[in-house]
Amino acid sequence: MGIVYQTDKRSGITYAYENKAYWDKEKKQSRSKRTLIGRVDPETGKIIPTDGRCKKLSPSHQDDTAYQMPKTLKECRAEILRLLEENRSLKEQLAKAQA
Repeated sequence: MGIVYQTDKRSGITYAYENKAYWDKEKKQSRSKRTLIGRVDPETGKIIPTDGRCKKLSPSHQDDTAYQMPKTLKECRAEILRLLEENRSLKEQLAKAQA
């Protein structure tokens, strides 16, 4: 197991992959499985985690619709009450639609 660096010729971006070697019994030869870790920062050389589509783990991705978990007990209670009210409202709408 090791880290492999590969440069994309089109964009010039270097990506870091975790390389796992295994034995293929059918072909009777060694094979490897690569898993993307992230981009390599050209200035610092550090690996910046990403999923390869500039989403999720990428620090450049900003999702405005992302849900923010409540941090305090008071916020949790307020969120539970909001969700219960939303649930009640949706049940009423469903009942009206079915009637």
